[in-house]
Amino acid sequence: MTNDSLILRLGVALAIGLLIGLERAWHQRENQDKRAAGIRTFALAGLTGGLTAVLGQTLGGGFAAAGFVAFTLVFAGFEAREAILTQSFGATTAIAGLVVFLLGALAVVGDLPAAVAAAIATAAVLAFRNILHEFVAKLSWEEVRDGIILLAMAFLMLPLLPDKALDPWGALNLRAVWLIATTLAAVSFAGWLAVRSFGARWGILLVAAIGGLASSTATTASLARLARLPSALHRLLAAGMCVSGAVSMTRIAVLVAVLRPGLLGLLALPYGAALAVLAGSALWLLRHGGATGPATGFALKSPLDLGGALQMAALFAGVSLIAALLQTQWGDAGFLVVAGISGLVDLDAITVTAARMGGPDLIAAQGILLATAINLVVKAGIAASLGGAAMARTFWPATCLTVLALGGAYLLMP
Repeated sequence: MTNDSLILRLGVALAIGLLIGLERAWHQRENQDKRAAGIRTFALAGLTGGLTAVLGQTLGGGFAAAGFVAFTLVFAGFEAREAILTQSFGATTAIAGLVVFLLGALAVVGDLPAAVAAAIATAAVLAFRNILHEFVAKLSWEEVRDGIILLAMAFLMLPLLPDKALDPWGALNLRAVWLIATTLAAVSFAGWLAVRSFGARWGILLVAAIGGLASSTATTASLARLARLPSALHRLLAAGMCVSGAVSMTRIAVLVAVLRPGLLGLLALPYGAALAVLAGSALWLLRHGGATGPATGFALKSPLDLGGALQMAALFAGVSLIAALLQTQWGDAGFLVVAGISGLVDLDAITVTAARMGGPDLIAAQGILLATAINLVVKAGIAASLGGAAMARTFWPATCLTVLALGGAYLLMP
C-alpha cells in the first residue's frame, strides 16, 4: 500500500467516524454535558480503528485484537457511566462506537466501498430510529410472520437451490423459478405495507411502479387480487396496473438500448405510442378513481400471497419449457412462435433472446412487439380472472387501446 493510498484510507476512516458521530451528537444534543461520546469521539474512534489495522499488519493479528478489546473496554466503560448519570439505559451508542472502530479498520485494510456503504447504512439506521420504532409498533403478528417467511424464501431457500437447468433444453432452472415466486410474494407484501403506510392512492401507485421494475405480470396479479376485497377501488387498481405496465415497457426499452441498440429505432414508435396510451389511461383512471386518503376500503387480511406466487412460478416454468421445446424443434423459424409463448409470462426472457440472436433486426423487433402485445392481453386476462367482472370492465379498455396503439404505430412505420 502506497503512502498516498494509506492517507486516503485513513481519511475515509476518519470521515466514517464523523458521519456516525454527527448523527449521535444530534440525537443526544439535549444531554451535551452528560454524554460520553460525541462527534469528536466517534471521529477518533474511526481513525483509531484504521490505525490499529495498519499496525496490526506489521505487529500481527494479536495486536489488532488487543487494540479492539482495549477500545471496547474504554468506550463501554464511559457509556455505562453516562447511562448511570442520565438514567437512560441503551446499548445503541456503545454498539455504534464498536461499528465505527471496525469500519475504520475495514476502510484501511479491506474493501473501501463496502466500508463506506456500511457506514451510510449505519447512519441511516440510527437516524431513522423513531420511524423504525413507529413502524414496528404498528405491525401485527401476521405481518411479522409473513415477513420472516419472505426473508427465508429470499435469503435461505434461494441460495440453496441449484443454478442450473434440469432439462436437456436448458429451460427449467429451479433457482429462476423460485426467484419468480419470491418476486411475486415480495410484490404482494410490499403492496400491503405501502397501502398501510401511504394510503390507498399513493401506496398502490408506489408498489405498482416498483413492481414494474421486477415483473409487471406479477404486479398485475397482486393488484387484481385486491379487487376481490370489499369496497375495492377498481379504477385506482387499474391505474396501478397501467403504471406497472408503463414502467415495465420502459425497462425493456432500456434493456434493448444496452444489449442491441439497433433495435431501438424499430421499437421507438410502437413503444412510444403504447406508453403514451398507458400514461394517459393511468391519469384518467386516477382523476376518476377517487381515494386520496387511508385505505379504509381495503379489508386486507394477509400480506403474503404465497399460494398465488407459487402457482404463477409454476406457470412460468411450464411456459419456458414449452418455448424451449418449440425453439429446439423449429430453430430460428420458430422465433416468433417462441416470442408469443414467452409473452404469456413476461418480456425479459424474449428481450434478451432477441437482443442476442444473430438474425435480422426486423425479426427481433417483431418478436419483442408480438410478445409485448400478448403480454398486455394476458395481464388483462389475469386482471379479469383474479379481479372479477368489475375489474375487467375497468382495465380492458386501457389494454385494448394500448394494443391498438402498439400495432397501429408499427403498421405506420416505413
